[in-house]
Amino acid sequence: MEIKYRYAVIATLCALLAACTKEGPDIITKPNGRDASPAELSAGSATVFMNSIRAYDTPAPWVTGALLDRFMHGDRLYDDPRTASQGDPLTGGLGPLYAGFSCGSCHNNAGRTYPSIFADGGSGRGFSAQLVYITRSNGKFFRQYGRVLHDQAIVGVKAEGKLHASFEEKEYAFHDGEKYALITPHYTISEWYADSIAPGDLIIDVHIPLRHVGMGQIMALDTDELRRLAAQSNYPEYGISGRLSIITERNRQYVGTGGNKAHHADLTVELGFSSDLGVTSDRFPLEVSEGQSQNIGYSHFGIQISTRDMEDVDLYMSALGVPARRNVNSEAVRRGEANFYRASCHLCHTPTLHTRQDAPVLLGGTRLPWLTGQTIHPYSDFLLHDMGAGLDNHVATGSAFSYEWRTTPLWGIGLQETVNGHTHFLHDGRARNLTEAIMWHDGEGAVSRELFARMSKSDRDALIAFLNSL
Repeated sequence: MEIKYRYAVIATLCALLAACTKEGPDIITKPNGRDASPAELSAGSATVFMNSIRAYDTPAPWVTGALLDRFMHGDRLYDDPRTASQGDPLTGGLGPLYAGFSCGSCHNNAGRTYPSIFADGGSGRGFSAQLVYITRSNGKFFRQYGRVLHDQAIVGVKAEGKLHASFEEKEYAFHDGEKYALITPHYTISEWYADSIAPGDLIIDVHIPLRHVGMGQIMALDTDELRRLAAQSNYPEYGISGRLSIITERNRQYVGTGGNKAHHADLTVELGFSSDLGVTSDRFPLEVSEGQSQNIGYSHFGIQISTRDMEDVDLYMSALGVPARRNVNSEAVRRGEANFYRASCHLCHTPTLHTRQDAPVLLGGTRLPWLTGQTIHPYSDFLLHDMGAGLDNHVATGSAFSYEWRTTPLWGIGLQETVNGHTHFLHDGRARNLTEAIMWHDGEGAVSRELFARMSKSDRDALIAFLNSL
């Protein structure tokens, strides 16, 4: 009954959002009957005017009819907890090893669930809300383990290990004397299921969930525009020189735009079901624990989620709306926007991009023409930048060096506290607010950090107000 009620509410909401009609290339009518300004339209026709806990978890206005039915089905597959039972294709197949029991367990409301490294000091109880990557100090994998440490397991199976986190805090001061603090995380792993690994031969790289805001638009980006940005993204006076992430998947080269290191060219739904949940598919037919001694008895269950169901999850993520900008006429926000440019943040956090003209294709062949030809405002160039030694994770990923990171898209960032109840940012959540996130910038981000640090408190506050309007 609760699920049915939820979907009835969402369906009603979709009907209201569908009232946002497009009357011209730059005119969209909001639910209150007023015309939206271009500054408010974060994602063109996929912009939603939603400021509540559902701000990231609302379908774009063009999601109607049969597409809405598939969206709802994908939403259910994304959110509903899976169990170890093999009987139900919608909720079965969890494990035997996993990190979360559903996509939504880590991406609550399509956002960033509060990570257990902060809630529980390491591996969570039932799910972790972070991914723990492990490699040898020489970059190779451990014989008994894969790239991801699976710190959760079903009854009767032992998790691969348990993560423990501690934090070192240091206090600093801005040029005007106002104090702030930064925390540096330190990780250890215990309770190894098999071989214990010497700390000196272990690199631990922890990532908290990404916000699933604008994923469809990110997959539909005009990569020619990104190539032009990369060619022009050379500001020697600031030490900035972004570069494209070129990756190879399925024997083809792509421009990577997804993930912290721009190391994905699709939404990796199949990989998520396999590695994060332990659910097998046509692409990943083996259990994630295949080859481990404790996998005996778990190799004969076959395919646990169909390509059609996974494509509905792909559709759900691609068709989510992007929250409209808020308070665009506020004096503080306008002042903060000017300070954003004054601090040269825009040189990497590019305000405006475009989606390409050919319709993105989902993993089952469905095309989404509504994502084409849109002017969007992700505030990212989706290029790789050197972020300095402080954020070096000591692991090369795709074509990214260990100290390089994709510029984080900023759209929707001001609603994360509303949606998920916390303000942890950066790849591992070490920044507890936006100010700390800025002050962690180094390498190519050092110029913006220093310009921000030298501003008056009122100017810093205004810049933060601008970020919270996105």
